[in-house]
Amino acid sequence: MSDLNAAPKAAADGAEPWTRREIFQQATTLRATQALLVAEQGAIEAFVAPLLAKPDLRIVLAGAGTSAFIGECLAATLAQATGRRVEAVPTTDMVSAPELYLEAGTPTLLVSFGRSGNSPESIAAIDLADARVADVHHLIITCNADGALAKRRGDDACVVVLPEATHDRGFAMTSSFSAMTYAALAIFSGIAALGDRNERIAQAVEQVLADTETAMAALAARGFERVVYLGSGPFQGLAREAALKLLELTDGGLVTIHDSTLGFRHGPKTIVNDRTLVVAFLSNDPLTRAYDLDLIAELRADKVAGAVLAVSAQDIAGETLRVHGLETAADSDLLFPYIVPAQMFALHASLDRGLTPDTPNKAGTVSRVVKGVRIHSTGA
Repeated sequence: MSDLNAAPKAAADGAEPWTRREIFQQATTLRATQALLVAEQGAIEAFVAPLLAKPDLRIVLAGAGTSAFIGECLAATLAQATGRRVEAVPTTDMVSAPELYLEAGTPTLLVSFGRSGNSPESIAAIDLADARVADVHHLIITCNADGALAKRRGDDACVVVLPEATHDRGFAMTSSFSAMTYAALAIFSGIAALGDRNERIAQAVEQVLADTETAMAALAARGFERVVYLGSGPFQGLAREAALKLLELTDGGLVTIHDSTLGFRHGPKTIVNDRTLVVAFLSNDPLTRAYDLDLIAELRADKVAGAVLAVSAQDIAGETLRVHGLETAADSDLLFPYIVPAQMFALHASLDRGLTPDTPNKAGTVSRVVKGVRIHSTGA
């Protein structure tokens, strides 16, 4: 990536944005999240284990926006880890059509993710589940000890409040996304088991943080008009999160889409022109990776895209952002270092447009905690 050599930009007023600080603290907050989970391991496992013993348990991963994408990143992995049915259902879907997403007779563990814990849909989703599902329990993972979700109490609930630093002050969720994702992965795949991998994950995040800011700033300065994020398996959810970060931090100034590696050819590929950046998150799974590599080779051979960037834990020819130390890791572990360059690119695309990353929406119509949502009764 020798052409990516421009110096990073500072905010217009010279101050370091909270968004940048929160991107850069992620290795620290991942370690702190693991330490917190170890300290609360007994209570968490005492709550979760009896539920997982139910063969017909349904686990629903719920949140809005970025918090919903955590579920998309993890659902298949957690289903494999637990041997139970695990589904990602955004609270925004659940609240607007509860009859489609809540099953009255199925034992359900509703896992609610929330940075602030105050989103109207998050609160309403819990209330709807309580009213409509006969056997429902709640695992709440939040970053705000003072939020409505954190105040949920009762024998049917377990509340995990992550370290205060993860309660991001910036508009776009960054360290809150990675910390809540890590917490859910650890709780359902084994706190001790993931703890054995925690330091390698944190070190990989540190490496990406140290190696990529200048490159991402230079890439942002190239003035792309369209950006595509691609990934398979857990990386399809990550691609969606990456696309949202860029849309949010550029105040809608860049056209962004996401897709699966194989799905991209089926129509969405028409977005590619010479002002398009395509970023592909590469799997470590040999079969999945083969499909990823085929598409990257095809896009480069087409010579239409402005740039095609691979994010990979293994060596690959061409323009690549390399993540070291996780060459044989599970794809779920790669979620954490892989999201960093996307966050960094979005940050510098925001700065390059003269925006304030912590409050990028000039019109003031979008807020850090969603406002203006009216919760209607199901009879309305």
